[in-house]
Amino acid sequence: MELKNKKIAALVHDLYEDLELWYPVIRLREAGAEVLLAGEKPGAQYKSKHGIPAIADIGYNDLDKDNFDGVIIPGGYAPDKLRRYPDVLAFVKQTDEAGKPIGIICHAGWVTISADILKNRRATSVGAIKDDMINAGTDWVDDAVVVDKNLVSSRTPADLPFYARAFIQLLQP
Repeated sequence: MELKNKKIAALVHDLYEDLELWYPVIRLREAGAEVLLAGEKPGAQYKSKHGIPAIADIGYNDLDKDNFDGVIIPGGYAPDKLRRYPDVLAFVKQTDEAGKPIGIICHAGWVTISADILKNRRATSVGAIKDDMINAGTDWVDDAVVVDKNLVSSRTPADLPFYARAFIQLLQP
């Protein structure tokens, strides 16, 4: 499998967008990666916008960029909660500084804004946070997927095939 020995963190909190979490998680696992869901604490359960549960494998305080090869951040309304956790922001910033892949889709740009990693970067998001992205110093573009070095961004669930493919390509040797 192409991503054997790769370990990815998927950040989760209440009201995550179902497809934006599970589609990349499933694709990554199919490609051989180990994907761990990170929540406030191990065993915590989070419900999606449509009620689908996700159970955290690890806590936010267990996130260490040296133990992961990348991170995916789903959209929905979870990013507004995720960006309030210093451990999440530190992990995202350190992952970026290490040049490891970061995947953001829809409202997930809020987390990268709060982690202060978007200045002078090119990215996309759902149109509702376009102004937030631009105000954070992002060169915002309306494309299905935008790759800027280690940052992969997409707009909505309709872009998931492009998003997942681009993220997986960054993880390949």
